[in-house]
Formats: sequence, C-alpha cells, structure tokens
Amino acid sequence: MTGSDATPSFRLAYVPGVMPDKWVRIWNERQPDVPLTLTQVPPGAAAERLLGGDADAGLVRTPVDREVFSAIPLYTEQTVVVVPKDHLVTAVDEVAPEDLADDIVLHPLDDVLDWESLPGRPALERPATTADAVELVAAGIGVLVVPLSLARLHHRKDLTHRPLRDAPESSVALAWPEDAKTDRIEDFIGIVRGRTVNSTRGRQQPPAQEKPKRDDRRKPQPSRSTGATRRGASGGSAKGGAAKGGSVTGGTAKGGTAKSGKRGKPRRRS
Repeated sequence: MTGSDATPSFRLAYVPGVMPDKWVRIWNERQPDVPLTLTQVPPGAAAERLLGGDADAGLVRTPVDREVFSAIPLYTEQTVVVVPKDHLVTAVDEVAPEDLADDIVLHPLDDVLDWESLPGRPALERPATTADAVELVAAGIGVLVVPLSLARLHHRKDLTHRPLRDAPESSVALAWPEDAKTDRIEDFIGIVRGRTVNSTRGRQQPPAQEKPKRDDRRKPQPSRSTGATRRGASGGSAKGGAAKGGSVTGGTAKGGTAKSGKRGKPRRRS
C-alpha cells in the first residue's frame, strides 16, 4: 500500500560496488524539489538500516528476505578472480576453478558470493573485509574471487582480474520494507526500470497544460470577378472590360460601334 511521504527527501542506501550515479542524475532532473540522500552501508547492515527507518529504500545484494522486504531484481554481475599482474592466469582470457587449485583463495568475512565449495586452497584465517583481502593479494598471499564491481572498486595498478566461469554470481536488487512503500519509492522504481517521465505505468504525472488548437480554416477570399468581367452582364459579354469606342449594351462589342437596324441614303442637295 502506498503511504505518504513525510520526509523532505528520498533516502537511498547502497552497498559497496553498486554505482547509482545514473539513477541519481535522472532523479534530480525529474524531482528537483525532492533531494536524494545517498548512504553507503556494509552488505550485512543494509537490512537493519531499512528496517530501522534510516533509509527509504536500498540497492542491495541478493538474497533478500522476501517475508520482510519487497524487492525488484536489477542485474547480475560477472564474477572475476583478482590476481597480481604477473600471475599465470593472466595469460588466458577466462579462468576455470581448477586453474586455481594451487592458489590460496582468500575468503573475506564480508564475501557476497554464496559458495558451496570454494576453489583452491583455504587461507589460515579469513580477512575481515574485501579491502583487507585485496591488500593480501597485492602482498602475494593469495587470490580473491569477487563480483566485477568490487574488483573495480578496489582497483590497484599492480593487480588485474579475469572472468571466472562456473562460479557463484551476485545480483543487485532494489529493496524496501514491505509495508512502507511510498510514492517516492514508486518514482524511483520507474527510474531504475527505465520508464520515461510520461509513462502510463506507475505513479501518474500531472497532466501537461493543453496548448490552444490552431485554427486551420481559411478565411474566405474576396471574389476575383467584378461587374465588368461577369458573364452575361446586361445581356452580353465583354472581353478585357468595356469595348473600345463602343458600348456593351444591346449586343456584343468588338472594338467598334454597334450596328443599327436601318441605314439611310444620304440626301442629294438640289
């Protein structure tokens, strides 16, 4: 059920590696009067922040507890292995789990991949964070398997990564408490799903002001005919106006005088 928006801004939590920049830019264009507040939270703390009311919604990694949260899957990331630049696997474009059989594969406590069986050899201790594990890779202690976004987030010049096939993948979803959906969450759902501002789905936008319709009817034009050019004027017709040296009355004028009905002979003088 959609609730009211009591807070003056839309508060969005996101986990490391997720880059919401594009969606934030679109939000600012469409909702200039509603600031969007971003807060980065550790993956394990996202649910607590949402349930505690510290954020309206969150960009989180799956799985999501669907008994407590509503969620919309957004995308699934490629899984990569982070290695030193001089590692043997850099000679190939893609790595198989068996290629790491002789390597120590680090498993940080904040790992976001759901492993059934980690490849390679286990480390004596688990690093506390992914950032700590990256430092150990740089020191030559082992290698690290993470989603691509985390490899990019912790990029170092002395390290590189290669895709790892047949490995667990991490998906990202937009989540919010099931009983706390608001109009602003609906607006953000429209943005992440790629809806246009005029989309009929989701929250309705105020109608645009209707422009006055253009009147395409033509105004009546004055008649080109005049009294001198109308056919049948005074029982005859005239070409080019009144006949030269004659009259248009009682017959057709052809540039001369009209002929009378009778002609008389000149009288001789006596």
